[in-house]
Amino acid sequence: MASFAVNRRAKFDYRILKTFEAGLVLSGHEAKAIKNGRISLRGSYIVIRNEEVWLINANIPAYQPKNAPDDYDPTKNRKLLLHKSEIKSLIGKTKQKGLTLVPLRVYTKHRKLKLEFGLGQGKVKTDKREAIKKREAQRRIDRALKKGDDRHR
Repeated sequence: MASFAVNRRAKFDYRILKTFEAGLVLSGHEAKAIKNGRISLRGSYIVIRNEEVWLINANIPAYQPKNAPDDYDPTKNRKLLLHKSEIKSLIGKTKQKGLTLVPLRVYTKHRKLKLEFGLGQGKVKTDKREAIKKREAQRRIDRALKKGDDRHR
């Protein structure tokens, strides 16, 4: 299972409560571009309209810019493939205050491109500060352990 794009900012900005997997509706040249690693999930989000799930603002540049269709838009809306029961449960969950759908990563599974997204709750500034403090403390511990290992060699 190869990952092509990871939205690292999502886990910093949101507390992910549950993750889901969806297929992507793509054209052939978009699939090739993604398999070359040319996709960005930065600034993208997921909405539900008319009982259909859409990935908005994900940037997939043309695989071969000279051969791309003239009207190709790299940030166009792309439909996600989910079961009806999953869509209905997502509609109910996103109606709750403060919950949103956040794309996490794009990867392959059995030669098909999949999008992992999560049901996220936005973090408050203090939560983000705590995450930064924990990360810095872990770095200090790792450095101290590494220095200790260097002395014993």
